[in-house]
Order: sequence, then structure tokens, then C-alpha cells
Amino acid sequence: MATERLVVIGGDAAGMSAASQARRFKSPDELEIVAFERGHFSSYSACGIPYWVGGQVPGRDELIARTPAEHRERAIDLRMRTEATEIDIAGGRVRSRDLESGEESWTGYDKLVIATGARPVRPPLPGIDAPGVHGVQNLDDGQALLDTLAATGGRRAVVVGAGYIGVEMAEALMNRGFEVTVLNRGEQPMATLDPDMGRLVHDAMDGLGITTVGGAEVTAILTGGDGRVRAVATADAEYPADVVVLGMGVEPETTLARAAGLPLGTYGGLLTDLSMRVRGQDAIWSGGDCVEVLDLVSGRERHIPLGTHANKHGQIIGANVGGGYGTFPGVVGTAVSKVCELEIARTGLREKDARAVGLQYVTATIESTSRAGYYPEASLMTVKMLAERRTGRLLGVQIVGREAAAKRVDIAAVALTASMTVDQMISLDLGYAPPFSPVWDPILVAARKVSGLVRQS
Repeated sequence: MATERLVVIGGDAAGMSAASQARRFKSPDELEIVAFERGHFSSYSACGIPYWVGGQVPGRDELIARTPAEHRERAIDLRMRTEATEIDIAGGRVRSRDLESGEESWTGYDKLVIATGARPVRPPLPGIDAPGVHGVQNLDDGQALLDTLAATGGRRAVVVGAGYIGVEMAEALMNRGFEVTVLNRGEQPMATLDPDMGRLVHDAMDGLGITTVGGAEVTAILTGGDGRVRAVATADAEYPADVVVLGMGVEPETTLARAAGLPLGTYGGLLTDLSMRVRGQDAIWSGGDCVEVLDLVSGRERHIPLGTHANKHGQIIGANVGGGYGTFPGVVGTAVSKVCELEIARTGLREKDARAVGLQYVTATIESTSRAGYYPEASLMTVKMLAERRTGRLLGVQIVGREAAAKRVDIAAVALTASMTVDQMISLDLGYAPPFSPVWDPILVAARKVSGLVRQS
């Protein structure tokens, strides 16, 4: 039997998980695997970059799960600093460019995996490419930022954007001794939360010494006589800065896919079936931050760029490419983050999400503690819960609190996946002891309150 060739575009979580899983199913005699990665590193944790920058993670290598050499030892021809520049679907081939030599070549494929990830939002503002302005998408970005932090004499930092990356980078810069200002286009940070919960994050960040400015639309990055950044301008103010970090979110990197005529969704991500095969294609799969996934609560596709999903996608793709079987049913939108001692979590739908898909809902917000109130170091947390008005089906949960708050969202994530009602949640047999929880866990307290509102409605 002739040897097949699998080509993988992208050498991080989804791409190399797919390659590694396919290799478990098929030997090099059965399946040749060629992977292209335009960067200097493979299989690393981009989610860990803020903690490396902030000093909690001692070094860059701690974030690398598997080096190019380790992949090659498993008979995966991983070609670093090589950028895929064109997909020829009719010809079953990919054009690539060696970024060191500039040499271009075509590589044929029997099966193709597109794992091109996401690109940071970087609007064409005046001065945005000035020295001292940094994104934090990959390990090279993290190292460049650390070099700037070490070299700059000033200690004023401005973070543009107050999503996950923005608040995590605010903490990292504080840990490095910088005075931090966060500029956010919305009124409250963490747009993945409802505004009332975002307000709690805003107040807590201010209490931590981080200046958080809402309704601040950045108009330009201002530079000094040396060409370096000196301030960030909005419509009505200037904020002095010795370093600027961009945390304005990401969007699917689907330039190649779009040029090849592959199907894209509302958010610009590739559309796949349950097996992660690109819709309408027999030999092309895709996963990771460049795809849209089904939201199990709303029934719509969403773009949720998280390493957890990317690794699962890769495992499923690799199994299907290698002759096994796997499916990815969808997500409920679970995410956690922190800024200093503050923990932030969410899963399911916000109020605006529920309205957008035509769901009527009730909502309740409660305050509780992480442990029994009498136990030492019990900390407050706020839990907001949404449920469908008629049925009581859980729709979403948001949590803002201190130690032991964020991971409680996993209870809600399981309940959402199982389409549980809030009445069913009340009966959940959760673990209890005073060091870990009150008698009624905060999630169950919220479920009881929402259940009462469902009955009233």
C-alpha cells in the first residue's frame, strides 16, 4: 500500500496534537507527516505568557511542551520558520516559504490540517508600530516585552484592552514594578461578563492599584523625539507610557483558507463538521483558534480561542486522519482568569447572549463565601446565574471573587453540558467541609434563588 502524506499548517496546540495523534494510529511507512511552523517554537502554552512576563513562571522553556527535535524523533517532519503561503485544493498541495532563505516550494498532500491559530487585533492607529508597543501572541512577543521592560528607565505602563489578556498583563506589569493604567473601550472590563459583574472587576482592579478607565477609545500612540512611545491618546485625554501592551483580543487567522475558498462563519473562522473536517471537503480538517465551534447553549457558532479546545480538536483530528474516530460536540463557553488576588469566571450565556437568540430568562445575583463563614480566611464571592424563564434550564453563570472562587464555575459547566435545570442543580451532591465550602455551596445558593424566580414566573 502506498504511503499517504499528511500536511499540517501550524505547529502549536491543535496542529501538533493532530500530528502526534495521527502518528499513534499510523506508522511512518503508512503515513508521512509534514508540518509547517513559521515561528521559532512549537507546542507551547501561549496562555502562560502573562505569568512568564510577570515572573511566576521562571523561564520561557517552562512553557514549551514539546520541542521541534522531540517531534522529529517521532517521525514528524516539522519544518520551523517555514510559512505556508497558498493552499491549492484542486492540486492537493501547499506552497511554503522558508523565512530564512526565502526559498519557496510546493508540498503535495493526501490529507491536510489547517491549524493557523488566531491573530491579535491591531488596528491601524498612528504610532502603533513604535518601539515600546507590544502584543503578546507568542513566545517571541513575550521575550521582546521582557527585554523592553528590562531596558526602559520609566515605570509607567498602559494596557490597551481589558479582556483576559489585558487584565492578566496588567497583573504581570504590576509584578514587574510598573504603574499600570488599563484603557478599555467598553464601560466595564471583561466584556465576557455582564456589565454589573464587570463593575465588580473594575472596582477590584482599582483597589489593587490598577487605574482602569472605561469608555476610552484609543485614537493614537504618541511618540517622543527618539521615536519611542511616550503616551497613549484617547478622544479626551493622554496617558503617559514608557511601555504599551496591546490586549484588544484576537480574530481567526484564516487568510489562507479564505483565499482557497473554504467556508467561513460569522466571526471569520473556518466551519467544520463534528469530526473537525472542513465542511464540503473530504481531505481537509481544521481546529484550534482558526475555527468556529458550536455553542451548546445558544445553538449558534462562536469563536472561542482557548488552548483547551485546540488540544481537544487536535486529538480528534489526529484520530480521524489516522483511521480512528472522534467528534467534538461543542462548548458551553467556560473561561477563568485572575488579576492579582481577584478571580473571574464565566460559562454559558450572558444576558445579551440570551436576548440575541430569543430566550426569555430570569437572573439572580448572590453573595456567599468560599468556606464556612466562621472558618479562617473565608473570602467573599459574587455569583450571577441565568435560567430559562419557563423551563428553569440553566443558561449561564458568572463568578467574581477571591481564592477558591473561579473553579466553582466548573460545576455550572457540567450542568450546562447536561442541560440541567436549576431545580436539578439544587439536589447536586457536592462535597462539603468547613475548609472548602459553606453547607450550601455558592453555586447552589444561586440555583435556589433562581429556582424561586422561575416558579414565580
